[in-house]
Amino acid sequence: MQDLKGKTALVTGAGSGIGKAAALLLAKAGANVAVLSRTQEEIDETAAEIEALGAKAIAVTADTSEDADMRDAVAKTIERFGKLDIVVANAGINGVWAPIEDIKPDEWDQTITVNLRGTYLTIHHAVPHLEAAGGGAIVIISSINGTRTFTTPGASAYSATKAAQVAMAQQLALELGPRKIRVNAICPGAIESEISDNTQSRGTEKTKIPVDFPKGDIPITDGKPGKADDVAEAILFLVSDASRHITGSPLWIDGGQGLLR
Repeated sequence: MQDLKGKTALVTGAGSGIGKAAALLLAKAGANVAVLSRTQEEIDETAAEIEALGAKAIAVTADTSEDADMRDAVAKTIERFGKLDIVVANAGINGVWAPIEDIKPDEWDQTITVNLRGTYLTIHHAVPHLEAAGGGAIVIISSINGTRTFTTPGASAYSATKAAQVAMAQQLALELGPRKIRVNAICPGAIESEISDNTQSRGTEKTKIPVDFPKGDIPITDGKPGKADDVAEAILFLVSDASRHITGSPLWIDGGQGLLR
């Protein structure tokens, strides 16, 4: 396992799924971890699990799309641990999936706000502290949707945010490179998580692509979705010194799913 002793990480959306798996794995590697979520109960549980491993954690309840919340979250992290070296911008929603003529402006805006503004605010408030620490690593959790596949019915708002996150990672890799801050994006396919709980779909049959995929559209696992740990292990690699010469790169973790779609 990579050695992150002495490092401090901030992980958003750390109450469940990929975010929680990443927070636990970074803690196992020796990092202090600030875990952030909008749900107090979930984030307290994640922090308790980290401390049970013998690592240090702080639970921060915040909405990543709110400027004041993220300013406060980063400030609390610095107050607790003194510095910041790693950021995992994971928080996001699927939002409403519907035909473009049916999706309402406020539904569109909510997906853009949570997924894209939330990523921006997380990085916006973290960068001065990463620079103060002498550099660091940012990993943005995007998706195969909008970057490799475009066949999810009605997911135009979601796909737009995920494409934008990869563009942001590549733009910022150049902008922040001279400050020794690396920025990469991970694009998961189907992963066992709770994100589907916040998905609303309607009228998607109207936009469904009429293609019959091979049985089990994730070749490497016979159609079964990946695990959160599959993504967490890639996050650990990308924030460690083992990936010191990697920046501005999207990494697809989908078991080949995106190649079929």
